[in-house]
Amino acid sequence: MPKKRYPPNTAGSRIITAFPQVRIGEKIRDVEKMLLDKANEFDIIDYVYVVDDNSVLKGVVSIRELYASNKEANVEEIMKKELVVARPLTHQERIVYLALSNKIKAIPIIDREKHLLGIVPHNTILQIFNEEVREDVFKFGGIFHKVGKEYTTIKSSAVTMIKTRLPWLIIGVLGGTITASIISSFEHVLNTLLALAAFAPVLAYLSDAVGTQSETLTVRSIALDPLLSLKSYFVREFVVALSLALACGLLLSTIVLLGWQNSTLGLIVGLSMFFSIISAVIISTGFPFLFKKVNLDPAIASGPFATMISDVTTVTIYFGIASLLLALFGLM
Repeated sequence: MPKKRYPPNTAGSRIITAFPQVRIGEKIRDVEKMLLDKANEFDIIDYVYVVDDNSVLKGVVSIRELYASNKEANVEEIMKKELVVARPLTHQERIVYLALSNKIKAIPIIDREKHLLGIVPHNTILQIFNEEVREDVFKFGGIFHKVGKEYTTIKSSAVTMIKTRLPWLIIGVLGGTITASIISSFEHVLNTLLALAAFAPVLAYLSDAVGTQSETLTVRSIALDPLLSLKSYFVREFVVALSLALACGLLLSTIVLLGWQNSTLGLIVGLSMFFSIISAVIISTGFPFLFKKVNLDPAIASGPFATMISDVTTVTIYFGIASLLLALFGLM
């Protein structure tokens, strides 16, 4: 019977079917004999999977446990019944998470009726892990083409690398132009308090750093749990954002007060830092969920794209607060 084809990057597309399976009721000694007789027929021998007469998965036994057990015992007496399993359409990233978090070498794949279809072995899990890490690294860097193939090899031509990197960098240039135009429109604010210019890079860096942290955690969480609740996750991230924003805002404001001895500047920088970090977390957390909602890869929300939006937002917040406070204090 030909192997069923599943969509790429799913558990079903990575399974093997040549692995040890035994029926409930078989003796340990018979299972050991079977392993010796058919060792060359298996692609991998890490676990023995126990099924019933209808091929429904009932348990699993590690090879070590098998050889350490009473030879006259039935296999179901030593098998583990609390199973870590996945479905054929489960994303391959989830397989890596299941294997690493449960410290197991292979993941059995079952259908709706719990029939054992195959397993994803440890060498494939390592390969998936490598592919997914490389893919995310490239996407975070603004390279959204094929990973693990001609676009990402060290032998890729200069023309190929330019094509993969230039498009989103062009968007970054446009974002930088927008940021520059915003700063230019607040020239009167800079003329009033020139020291404001010195802290614009600090605010941009810190908000980008916090945003990158949130992006990475959000994209990973969505990949590992496709049913992740936006509401509960967003509430948690917002609480984290408030804490980070308060800590960084107070610290930066204190440094400005001590170093520049200007309370107005300290208040402007502190408040701007507070609101910039909160906005960066909202942007970095919200965009991956939005992209997922429209069936696009959430990782595309990271890298130059999110950085551009975050920078524009930070600059707008910074000079908006500066204009408001300077006018309020009668300094402009």
